[in-house]
Amino acid sequence: MTLILGIDPGSRVTGYGVIRDTGRSCEYVASGCIRTGQGELAERLNAVFAGVSEIIQTYRPDTMGIEQVFMARNADSALKLGQARGVAIVAGTQAGLAVSEYSATQVKSAVAGSGRAAKEQVQIMVMHLLKLTKKPQMDASDALAIALCHAHHQQTLLPHGLTSAKLRAGRLSL
Repeated sequence: MTLILGIDPGSRVTGYGVIRDTGRSCEYVASGCIRTGQGELAERLNAVFAGVSEIIQTYRPDTMGIEQVFMARNADSALKLGQARGVAIVAGTQAGLAVSEYSATQVKSAVAGSGRAAKEQVQIMVMHLLKLTKKPQMDASDALAIALCHAHHQQTLLPHGLTSAKLRAGRLSL
């Protein structure tokens, strides 16, 4: 069994989701949001780092998936998102986690079957796949979707003796 942490980064709200991958199915463990408040960017980034670090310490995941930065209409927003993403990645790597990155299209495809699925469709599929009776907050739902995508990705690679680390390093041995 593998415990997976999914992170949907944001400079104001960072969603997190923790699932257990049993190899046959995925089970819900926890989810929520790290809310950073209205302070200066440096304070908000510190809150993201501290929050992700606390989640890692509490749940002790084996691995972490995080959404890649997409280019938004507003460059300033994209830069802040990238910084929040960076501090979340550092929190994961400092805790010794392997961190895998997924595009929004990959996450939507893995969970809803279409890279163009609406957020609401993804949320409904997350509820269905994890057998949830209540809708998680949207940022938490996105993080759970990232964790599910990571589980699916790992299940696809492992039978072939591959890992995300091997793929990143270019060491493919089929």
